[in-house]
Amino acid sequence: MRPIPENPTVAILGGAGEMGRTAVSIISQFEKIGELIIGDFNEVEASAVASQNLENAKTRIRTKFVDVTDREQLYSFLSDVTVVLNAVGPFYKFGVDVLKAAIACGCHYIDICDDWEPTIEMMGLDQDAQLNDVLAIIGMGASPGISNLLACLVSEELETIEDLFTVWPVDAGERGDAIEKAVEANKGTSGAIIHWMQQISGEIDLIENGEQVSRPPMQAIKMHYPGLGSGSGYTVGHPEPLTLSQSIEISGSSASLMLMQSATAAFISNLGGEINRGKTSIKDAALQIGSPSMIGKLKAAIAQFRYPKANNLPPFFAWAKGTINEEQFVVAARITSSPPAMDSATAWPLAIALQQILENQIHGVGVHAPETIIDIDHFFEAFAKCSEPPMAGRKEIIEIVREKL
Repeated sequence: MRPIPENPTVAILGGAGEMGRTAVSIISQFEKIGELIIGDFNEVEASAVASQNLENAKTRIRTKFVDVTDREQLYSFLSDVTVVLNAVGPFYKFGVDVLKAAIACGCHYIDICDDWEPTIEMMGLDQDAQLNDVLAIIGMGASPGISNLLACLVSEELETIEDLFTVWPVDAGERGDAIEKAVEANKGTSGAIIHWMQQISGEIDLIENGEQVSRPPMQAIKMHYPGLGSGSGYTVGHPEPLTLSQSIEISGSSASLMLMQSATAAFISNLGGEINRGKTSIKDAALQIGSPSMIGKLKAAIAQFRYPKANNLPPFFAWAKGTINEEQFVVAARITSSPPAMDSATAWPLAIALQQILENQIHGVGVHAPETIIDIDHFFEAFAKCSEPPMAGRKEIIEIVREKL
């Protein structure tokens, strides 16, 4: 791995966006950085973010205009950067090109990519990254990111794995308001919402019978959570099943699931159908999330009874079914506390991964998903301290339960 200099330059691409500005706020408090650069297409917002953090920052902050679609400009920007954090979404449009540029420039890379399609292509750049002595960590946010690490913990409890699911909330469960908050902040036009519309339409790749297959999204999956009962989540296009299945032997199914109220599931399923039939575009569908039509609401109200509920499933967890001593068990792991909003729950994992690189806790090169490179113990020790309410460490913030079937 390319050595980290004493005063490294760290850049945050998309640092003026909803996730990036929170990452700037967090990382500006790191003491082992020589300079923090906010790279963004929106110069006005980038300057505002810098101004908001200058007074209390523990490192020098500056801004730079950068258009990631301009190859020459992007390469010039990355040529003097030690580590770049990429928060420019949606990643199915921009992720691959930014990673290629980072590798070519010898710049270590971390992102919050939550699209499965570019994840596959970016993982295919592993040899290029190794040859150029570059470390790249793909999908280091909440989901993917924390979800991958929780999946590792449940997998370690079992001798064989049949099914493995990662689960995140839309509008079900405590703090199940991630999409609602993104809509409030961006009126449905954010990269997160556009990504979501992409991944609830068309077909998505997941794991069935241990193999990668393509299926329509929004399929209900029922699971039993030890001590809490049964409920259902809905399949969505996400990287977790595709990367986890490369390092964990899964004989059955694996997917990323969303927890939603029945009416929300009906509305989203109908919206995905309209995208598939060409009645609306990805962008217009994203706008409908913020301002649903009366007809859309009525259709959802009528159809909601066909969509099973999340019931008492917790808002964010990993779940596996497998065997111990040839007996079948289910194991689930969840975090008991987290940062208060989607932006901070995503930016803190990104920042902790950067911290592991800067403190030389990671020495590998190549392109990695979180589960193959992140120090899990250190991660949850650090994550516990930034949660709300703060926790003392990994033992407090992680709850693992299992039940014999």
